[in-house]
Amino acid sequence: MFDQILQLVKEHIGNNPQISSAIPGDKKEAVTNEIASHVTNGLQSQAVAQGGAGGLLSMLQNAMASGSPVTSAIEGGLASSLASKFGLPPMVTGAIAGALPGILQKFAHKANDPNDNSITPESITKSLPGNLGGLGNLFNK
Repeated sequence: MFDQILQLVKEHIGNNPQISSAIPGDKKEAVTNEIASHVTNGLQSQAVAQGGAGGLLSMLQNAMASGSPVTSAIEGGLASSLASKFGLPPMVTGAIAGALPGILQKFAHKANDPNDNSITPESITKSLPGNLGGLGNLFNK
Protein backbone atom coordinates (compact mmCIF):
# COMPACT_ATOMS: atom_id res chain seq x y z
CA MET A 1 0.00 0.00 0.00
CA PHE A 2 2.78 2.42 0.92
CA ASP A 3 4.45 1.86 -2.46
CA GLN A 4 1.24 2.67 -4.36
CA ILE A 5 0.69 5.83 -2.34
CA LEU A 6 4.34 6.82 -2.77
CA GLN A 7 3.90 6.46 -6.53
CA LEU A 8 0.76 8.65 -6.43
CA VAL A 9 2.66 11.29 -4.46
CA LYS A 10 5.60 11.24 -6.88
CA GLU A 11 3.28 11.57 -9.88
CA HIS A 12 1.22 14.34 -8.35
CA ILE A 13 4.22 16.36 -7.14
CA GLY A 14 6.09 15.71 -10.40
CA ASN A 15 3.14 16.99 -12.43
CA ASN A 16 3.08 20.20 -10.40
CA PRO A 17 6.16 22.19 -11.49
CA GLN A 18 5.53 24.93 -8.93
CA ILE A 19 5.88 22.45 -6.06
CA SER A 20 8.46 20.20 -7.70
CA SER A 21 10.83 23.05 -8.51
CA ALA A 22 10.63 24.37 -4.94
CA ILE A 23 11.93 21.12 -3.44
CA PRO A 24 15.73 20.87 -3.57
CA GLY A 25 16.80 18.03 -5.88
CA ASP A 26 18.80 16.23 -3.20
CA LYS A 27 15.74 16.20 -0.92
CA LYS A 28 13.00 15.17 -3.39
CA GLU A 29 13.13 11.46 -2.55
CA ALA A 30 13.07 12.04 1.20
CA VAL A 31 10.31 14.65 0.91
CA THR A 32 8.08 12.38 -1.21
CA ASN A 33 8.67 9.55 1.27
CA GLU A 34 7.67 11.85 4.13
CA ILE A 35 4.51 12.94 2.32
CA ALA A 36 3.61 9.32 1.50
CA SER A 37 4.17 8.33 5.15
CA HIS A 38 1.84 11.07 6.36
CA VAL A 39 -0.78 10.12 3.76
CA THR A 40 -0.67 6.42 4.61
CA ASN A 41 -0.76 7.07 8.36
CA GLY A 42 -3.65 9.50 7.91
CA LEU A 43 -5.56 7.05 5.73
CA GLN A 44 -4.90 4.29 8.24
CA SER A 45 -6.31 6.25 11.15
CA GLN A 46 -9.28 7.46 9.11
CA ALA A 47 -10.03 3.93 7.85
CA VAL A 48 -10.11 2.70 11.44
CA ALA A 49 -12.28 5.66 12.48
CA GLN A 50 -14.66 5.09 9.57
CA GLY A 51 -15.03 1.36 10.24
CA GLY A 52 -12.89 0.12 7.38
CA ALA A 53 -12.14 0.70 3.72
CA GLY A 54 -15.76 1.24 2.65
CA GLY A 55 -16.30 4.07 5.11
CA LEU A 56 -12.95 5.63 4.23
CA LEU A 57 -13.58 5.51 0.48
CA SER A 58 -17.10 6.88 0.92
CA MET A 59 -15.73 9.72 3.01
CA LEU A 60 -13.02 10.45 0.41
CA GLN A 61 -15.56 10.56 -2.42
CA ASN A 62 -17.91 12.83 -0.52
CA ALA A 63 -15.29 15.23 0.82
CA MET A 64 -12.65 15.88 -1.82
CA ALA A 65 -11.72 19.34 -0.70
CA SER A 66 -9.24 21.02 1.52
CA GLY A 67 -10.66 21.07 5.01
CA SER A 68 -12.20 17.59 4.81
CA PRO A 69 -11.58 15.45 7.91
CA VAL A 70 -9.17 13.17 6.03
CA THR A 71 -7.22 16.05 4.52
CA SER A 72 -7.14 17.93 7.82
CA ALA A 73 -5.88 14.85 9.66
CA ILE A 74 -2.98 14.51 7.24
CA GLU A 75 -2.21 18.23 6.87
CA GLY A 76 -1.94 18.59 10.63
CA GLY A 77 1.58 17.29 11.02
CA LEU A 78 2.78 17.29 7.43
CA ALA A 79 3.66 20.96 6.99
CA SER A 80 5.53 21.18 10.29
CA SER A 81 7.32 17.89 9.62
CA LEU A 82 8.47 19.05 6.17
CA ALA A 83 9.63 22.38 7.59
CA SER A 84 11.53 20.88 10.52
CA LYS A 85 13.06 17.87 8.74
CA PHE A 86 13.89 19.48 5.40
CA GLY A 87 13.91 23.21 6.05
CA LEU A 88 11.21 23.87 3.48
CA PRO A 89 9.68 27.35 3.66
CA PRO A 90 5.98 27.85 4.54
CA MET A 91 5.14 28.68 0.91
CA VAL A 92 6.36 25.24 -0.20
CA THR A 93 4.88 23.28 2.70
CA GLY A 94 1.57 25.08 2.14
CA ALA A 95 1.61 24.19 -1.56
CA ILE A 96 2.34 20.55 -0.72
CA ALA A 97 -0.50 20.49 1.83
CA GLY A 98 -2.71 22.08 -0.83
CA ALA A 99 -1.91 19.16 -3.15
CA LEU A 100 -3.27 16.59 -0.66
CA PRO A 101 -6.88 16.65 -1.92
CA GLY A 102 -5.65 15.75 -5.41
CA ILE A 103 -3.53 12.90 -4.07
CA LEU A 104 -6.44 11.58 -2.00
CA GLN A 105 -8.76 11.87 -4.98
CA LYS A 106 -6.38 9.76 -7.07
CA PHE A 107 -6.19 7.22 -4.23
CA ALA A 108 -10.00 6.97 -4.04
CA HIS A 109 -10.28 6.72 -7.84
CA LYS A 110 -7.76 3.88 -8.00
CA ALA A 111 -9.44 2.05 -5.10
CA ASN A 112 -12.84 2.28 -6.81
CA ASP A 113 -11.67 1.51 -10.36
CA PRO A 114 -12.55 -2.11 -11.17
CA ASN A 115 -9.91 -2.09 -13.93
CA ASP A 116 -7.10 -1.03 -11.57
CA ASN A 117 -6.01 -3.61 -9.03
CA SER A 118 -3.11 -1.61 -7.56
CA ILE A 119 -5.29 -0.36 -4.68
CA THR A 120 -8.55 -2.11 -3.86
CA PRO A 121 -11.03 -1.84 -0.99
CA GLU A 122 -10.12 -5.44 -0.17
CA SER A 123 -6.39 -4.67 0.02
CA ILE A 124 -7.14 -1.71 2.29
CA THR A 125 -9.37 -3.83 4.55
CA LYS A 126 -6.84 -6.68 4.73
CA SER A 127 -4.19 -4.26 5.85
CA LEU A 128 -6.17 -2.66 8.71
CA PRO A 129 -4.87 -3.22 12.25
CA GLY A 130 -6.68 -5.08 15.00
CA ASN A 131 -10.17 -6.34 14.27
CA LEU A 132 -10.19 -4.66 10.88
CA GLY A 133 -7.21 -6.49 9.34
CA GLY A 134 -3.50 -5.67 9.39
CA LEU A 135 -3.01 -2.24 7.81
CA GLY A 136 -0.07 -1.65 10.10
CA ASN A 137 2.01 -4.14 8.12
CA LEU A 138 1.47 -2.31 4.85
CA PHE A 139 1.31 1.27 6.08
CA ASN A 140 4.28 1.13 8.43
CA LYS A 141 6.69 0.21 5.68
